[in-house]
Amino acid sequence: MMKNTLKPKARCSRSVGVGLFMAASNASGQALVEAALVLPFFLLMILGALETGSIAYNAIEVENAAEAGALYGSMNRANAANTTAIETAATNDASNMLSVTATATTSCACQTATGTLTTLTCTATTSCVSPNQVVEWVNVVTAAKVTPIFQLPGLPTTLALAGNATMRVAPN
Repeated sequence: MMKNTLKPKARCSRSVGVGLFMAASNASGQALVEAALVLPFFLLMILGALETGSIAYNAIEVENAAEAGALYGSMNRANAANTTAIETAATNDASNMLSVTATATTSCACQTATGTLTTLTCTATTSCVSPNQVVEWVNVVTAAKVTPIFQLPGLPTTLALAGNATMRVAPN
């Protein structure tokens, strides 16, 4: 008798191919559902980052405006006496913000050789008894109200930002 050397045929079914197609289809559907669930949270995080960046930028602008005003006033005693020009220098530095206000003040003192300070009123003719010297400071306070780009429940509709800079006036 002859031995059958033929191997039995492998059973193929169309259902196997269809099953693989269905598995791939279910995986892409699952990814779509996951994306639909995660996307709102992702967008909320991006909007929060944009809002935080915008507020931080405006806060830096307000602080830099105070420093610009103080720097202008600290150049010499004539500039320090002109508080209107100091305030203008501060508001001009933050020209891309609409509601920046600035207030400039000066303070004077007599300084002894040991560093002791005695407060006095600043005038154009302020002087101290020799060997003491007049020391003058310019202080600029800036403020602005900022409206956030996105109004979210529970958060304020406007934010108050403030800047403050004090610099010693250069001696004449």
